Amino acid sequence: MNRIQGYVVKVWPLFPAILYLVSFQFIVLIYLLVLSLTAAGEPGSFPTVSTFSQLFGDRQFWQALNNTIVFTVIGTPLELLVGLFTALLLYRSFFGRNLIRSMFLIPLAIPALVTAMLIYILFDYPGGHVNHLLLGNYPILPRLINAPVSWRASQFTAMMLSLIGKVWRDMPISMLILLTGFNTIDSEILDAAKTMGATLRHRLFTIILPLIIPSISIVLLLRSVEMWKEFIFPFVLAGRFRFLGTLIDYYYNDIGNPHSAAAVALVMVVCIITTSMVLSKVVSLMKKVMLAV
Repeated sequence: MNRIQGYVVKVWPLFPAILYLVSFQFIVLIYLLVLSLTAAGEPGSFPTVSTFSQLFGDRQFWQALNNTIVFTVIGTPLELLVGLFTALLLYRSFFGRNLIRSMFLIPLAIPALVTAMLIYILFDYPGGHVNHLLLGNYPILPRLINAPVSWRASQFTAMMLSLIGKVWRDMPISMLILLTGFNTIDSEILDAAKTMGATLRHRLFTIILPLIIPSISIVLLLRSVEMWKEFIFPFVLAGRFRFLGTLIDYYYNDIGNPHSAAAVALVMVVCIITTSMVLSKVVSLMKKVMLAV
């Protein structure tokens, strides 16, 4: 009896987390699975893979999947590099560091939808501010183009605008995680390496990066998940060039097909889990390579 009580005492603090996982993860996942394995308009057809068959035969799905893969593959390391650069800038002590650090946190204070709309206005066609700048409509500025550019009409530029908005909006999160890793490094180690003649590049790749591998892995995992399920920036800026997140909205709201929407959501979950496993292996390999240098 005492052993059972001791076990309950140890597990009890985890009860809120268990309740959250069961209520908002497991039950929702089961519901999506049942919904996706039921044919549209045929409530008694469970289980059937007809929804997935139709989905995999839909060209829009493959285009959305390809766009999301490109968005994730480019955006995840980009957020890591931008966060690493800003963290390195703020790691050193200098006058006004706290003020500048606070300024770098401003993107987090702005809702993602507001950020997306600001970028939309800046790159609007034909009267956006970027087009005005490139057309030389402001005093002193030279004329660089002869006609306004429709930035969101091209898949490449629309995805780039979405990436710019996403990276700018989420950069402070990566920066703070990496700064936490930097603060765990003993300054005496860096001072000793500098005294022995180690260059900044040598200190970065042989001391700093290997010691902040846990922070790097957290950034990669969290940012990759956010990239996969991103909705606001592609919805506002990419428009008809669908991502998995916007495709779910298209199936559910525009077409009224929750079964296909659930199937896309499950595909997204599988992609997120697969990406997390691959990134874990990559980070582990990277750590071995850095420690061997």
